[in-house]
Amino acid sequence: MKLITILLLFLIGFSFSLFAQVEVGDKAPQFEAMDDSNKLWNSSDFVGDKIIVIYFYPAAMTGGCTKQACAFRDDKSKLDELDVLVVGVSGDNVENLKYFKEAHDLNFPLLADSDGKIANRFGVPLREGGSIVRNIEGTDITLERGVTSSRWTFIIDKEGKIIYKNTDVNASENSKEVLDVIQNL
Repeated sequence: MKLITILLLFLIGFSFSLFAQVEVGDKAPQFEAMDDSNKLWNSSDFVGDKIIVIYFYPAAMTGGCTKQACAFRDDKSKLDELDVLVVGVSGDNVENLKYFKEAHDLNFPLLADSDGKIANRFGVPLREGGSIVRNIEGTDITLERGVTSSRWTFIIDKEGKIIYKNTDVNASENSKEVLDVIQNL
């Protein structure tokens, strides 16, 4: 039964990825999800108010994803000056995101997309979910995620249009690239 579910998720994700590609100039899809504090986060609450950087990453508490998140954390004051809101999205559940945020003092919202609906809306390719074990405060914890998204980044302007799309993200350089793009608007 689990194999059938995984295959269906893969096929659904693959189908949506083929047809739901979001390109620069398109209106950004609206979406909502539970954030790392288990509160509903809705994109429509921020479009028109802020420039939104939405970055998809494979899994919380892993090497590249931690480098990427910490770079956005470290650049937050520069991004704030430019009226930018950063939002990280992964297939992790809320509890994983809470651990990730606390472990690395992340200072922006992380959204749980364990069913891949947000990734599908943006055309981000998905793979099967998975689990990893991490030692958190002296206890081994298994972190499970429903899907694993590819590492893609989008910038949404205040009018709700996609102004930047990167499907070949360098995790440790992503924040700097985003800053360069926004500073040159």
